[in-house]
Amino acid sequence: MANTYFSFKSFTVHQDKTAMKVCTDACLFGAWTVKHALKPETKQILDIGTGTGLLSLMLAQFTQSTIDAVEIDKNAAIQARENFDASPWKNQLFVHHQSMAEYLQEQNRKFDLIISNPPFFENQLKSSQHNRNLAMHSQEFSLNFLARAMVDLLSDDGIGAVLIPYQRTEEWRELAHREKLSLVHCCYVKQSESHPFFRSMFLLRKLKKEKKNNTTEIKEEICIKVGPDYSEVFKSILKPYYLAF
Repeated sequence: MANTYFSFKSFTVHQDKTAMKVCTDACLFGAWTVKHALKPETKQILDIGTGTGLLSLMLAQFTQSTIDAVEIDKNAAIQARENFDASPWKNQLFVHHQSMAEYLQEQNRKFDLIISNPPFFENQLKSSQHNRNLAMHSQEFSLNFLARAMVDLLSDDGIGAVLIPYQRTEEWRELAHREKLSLVHCCYVKQSESHPFFRSMFLLRKLKKEKKNNTTEIKEEICIKVGPDYSEVFKSILKPYYLAF
């Protein structure tokens, strides 16, 4: 049985109401995004599919930006609000219980940073647990929709951050290119040196009309563990958050 909460150095994530629990790759993604995408000039942040609110809380620890967190599942939205209210940054965190399609219809703002750990699976076997389906599958949300939403909502110099399964890397690259999104940084993640890659993390920007896509894409790899211990790279990135480091 999964723990009902996960304690970090500066906040706690309760997860008893949500289908998707705090996981290592999501924690790595949040910390990696803070390291590479959070800027002093970042003022408006959007977290698409916030779940427990984990990524928003990781960002809030290092910024005074306003963070909008969108979540379609009612129980997850309630959980995120509770986690935000219990944190030191409750006044800058806002939960929107609605679909991204509904949120888009209401928005005229642009965001300096958009982060998303989107539903992983499309057109695959569904479980009988509805809220887990919403979190893991894409009947309500697709990578194509995410790419278009980023184009619509990113500011001219804004950064998008996305975590996807490694096997969908080329699909995401093609979608990003089609939607005029420039991939500026990618990181391939594996559990250990003997495991295959299982996650890809991307940073991207809108391709400016007056410029060709001549940005050099940074590429890196991260092993979560080396031998029985966490790798030094993983420890360094997660040190501001994990109690064990």
